Amino acid sequence: MMKIYQTVDKRLERTGHIAEGTWVSLTAPTADEVRQVAATLDIEPADLQAALDPEESARVSLEDGYTVIIVDVPVQVPDKGVGVYTTIPLGILLTQQTITTVCAVDTQVLQDFAALRVREFSTRKKMRFVYQIMNRAATMYQQELRLIDRRRQEIEKNLSGAMRDSDLIELHALESTLVYFATSLRANSTVLDRLTRYKRLEQYPDDMELLDDVIVEMRQAIEMTTIYRDDIKGTRELFSAVLDNRLNNAMKYLTSVTLIMAVPTVVSGLYGMNVNLIGMPFASSPWGFAVVCAIILAICVGAAWFLHKKHML
Repeated sequence: MMKIYQTVDKRLERTGHIAEGTWVSLTAPTADEVRQVAATLDIEPADLQAALDPEESARVSLEDGYTVIIVDVPVQVPDKGVGVYTTIPLGILLTQQTITTVCAVDTQVLQDFAALRVREFSTRKKMRFVYQIMNRAATMYQQELRLIDRRRQEIEKNLSGAMRDSDLIELHALESTLVYFATSLRANSTVLDRLTRYKRLEQYPDDMELLDDVIVEMRQAIEMTTIYRDDIKGTRELFSAVLDNRLNNAMKYLTSVTLIMAVPTVVSGLYGMNVNLIGMPFASSPWGFAVVCAIILAICVGAAWFLHKKHML
């Protein structure tokens, strides 16, 4: 789908043709839309389609007459629960007159611009637009990171109750998300660093102030990712320790029960042997069975009390 926007008197308006100062937004574009934009702006179709490849890495390349910028933005993985995300490329192509964005999904990053939720946004200020996109992406990373940490805390609360296999699986999914975030944020930071060194791209004083804010937000997102990865690693190790402790307690309990149950087993085994009754205590007494059971019960109670005092039962 292709949408063309233009800022007119601080308002964002839809227009039907590509002209100077317009923003061409391509969301999962068709082959015809790619060819149309490429022919109008004199851009290689492959550069437009690069952002549609989920394996494309963040980069900056200076082509003949235009600049290609690809950054990674977060998107939620459907049907995977809260806090499970991946990253996809967002392409930004700058020409002398227009700015074009290409993405495989309708990302929230660009929705905020289309809804005029970004202050001082203008389709005519191309580099400011680029920095605003990267700033919005860094802010989204931080928001999603906070959601991931809250979900980790909810999973950690299950330690006091019955732990489920789904908790461990979800914890692994959250850790995988942070790996994707860390890789993408480092790549975006590299892109940002390269943008500051290109003389070909016009940099205005206001743009440089915004750039400083973007760098701060990006560094903060990277630090948050590192901290939350360590937290999830600690939670996973805590899960493992608790499971091992519960297993040890269960084995200790079962061992104690086995020791106690061994007493009546041994006594009944002795009385069940084919021997002369004269040699068996209480064998000829009418109360013999009750006496033997009472002795067995007393020994079992004594053994249970002893094991309890030793914290084994």
